[in-house]
Amino acid sequence: MENLVEERRNAERISTGSYDLNDWLNGGYEKGIVTMVVGPPGSGKSNFSILAACSQAREKKVLFVDSEGGFSVERVRQIVGKENVEKILENILILNPTNFQEQKKCFSKLLDNIKKEEIGLIIVDSIAMLYRLELGDAISGDNEEEIREVNRDVARQMRILVEISRKENIPVLITNQVYGSFLSFEEVKKGVEKEMNIVGGDLFKYWSKCIIELKKDRGRKAVLLKHRSLERKDFTFEIRDEGVFKKGIF
Repeated sequence: MENLVEERRNAERISTGSYDLNDWLNGGYEKGIVTMVVGPPGSGKSNFSILAACSQAREKKVLFVDSEGGFSVERVRQIVGKENVEKILENILILNPTNFQEQKKCFSKLLDNIKKEEIGLIIVDSIAMLYRLELGDAISGDNEEEIREVNRDVARQMRILVEISRKENIPVLITNQVYGSFLSFEEVKKGVEKEMNIVGGDLFKYWSKCIIELKKDRGRKAVLLKHRSLERKDFTFEIRDEGVFKKGIF
């Protein structure tokens, strides 16, 4: 009976590319939903993305929307070894939008590529950077209609991801940025910690059924903020050449 439960659980998830991270997530990233990994620059978001891409690209195609230029061939080589890097890269289809309009076109291409290829994973790293820049321009121009249109556009993009994920049972992994709340001088003196807010707020949190926050203040830590079947918990980790490992495990 236990073996049947384990087989069913694994069939509903894909590997993160890390044994320790798989164990923490009770098997890996879930199929049929959007998982969002959030955190400040340098916290490991792109590493999580590339690690998952390398794992799935061993057997299936991966669609990787790289809006931050974080995808690294050298990092792929470190993870999979130089003898495997060409095969892995052949299965990773990279889209490189440089502005929000190009990102919108990328999401149209996602629908086309899903029909042509056997896709095992969709990654967007990051979903909000170009949106944030576009929104900032609209706000600085004090154009309320343009602000609403930018928000509608990114909501459409999230709906496309959710629709693909549900209908095709494909896991979707997106990354997002965070920003700290403003603290007064008195709060700083008292040692009050900044509250971290996700860029786009409820707009992205609503569509994401799993949310993982990465922190790097006192060593690297992942916090499971939202999940359909798991409670909130922490995972202290290290990033090595071969991937992500639970801290202290060798």
